[in-house]
Amino acid sequence: MNEPLKIAIVGPESTGKSTMSAYLAAYYHTVWVPEFAREYCDNLTEAPTWQDEINMFHGQIALENQLLPQANRLLICDTTFITVKIWSDQMFGQAPQQVLDELTHHHYDYYLLLNIDLPWEDDPLRDFPNLREHFMQVWHTELQALNANYVVISGLGNERYNNAVDAIDSFLAAKLK
Repeated sequence: MNEPLKIAIVGPESTGKSTMSAYLAAYYHTVWVPEFAREYCDNLTEAPTWQDEINMFHGQIALENQLLPQANRLLICDTTFITVKIWSDQMFGQAPQQVLDELTHHHYDYYLLLNIDLPWEDDPLRDFPNLREHFMQVWHTELQALNANYVVISGLGNERYNNAVDAIDSFLAAKLK
């Protein structure tokens, strides 16, 4: 059996990544990998430390590896450990070396970069409502540095979901050619 294709749902805070991931997993009858850092940070009593970032990196990869065998053709990933790099760069001025080392070795077949056109929703784990444009550019830069195959997904409500499905369907059709 061929290994499932990994579709990464990424983007700045409050762009609907978790909701989109759940929707796409249901649509494609597969599983999705939740964002490990969300639950991890929810259990912290202080701001994440350098070691917490490393723990989140390992946790995200372990969760992907755990769920990969359950995937049906596609594995939908609610963010990736690239988020650890982006947050570490923002908070500490650099990212852990093991994260940097793994960036080019841990492959995702296709990325959906969710646009910041959704209204901001407050959440205790969200920190930067005024830096959404900055983080959108950071995501573009990071994905381009990886030479990643990605598309920006915009739209509100069903339009956003339809745009994501259309993008994945086009990607899958191109893979079959």
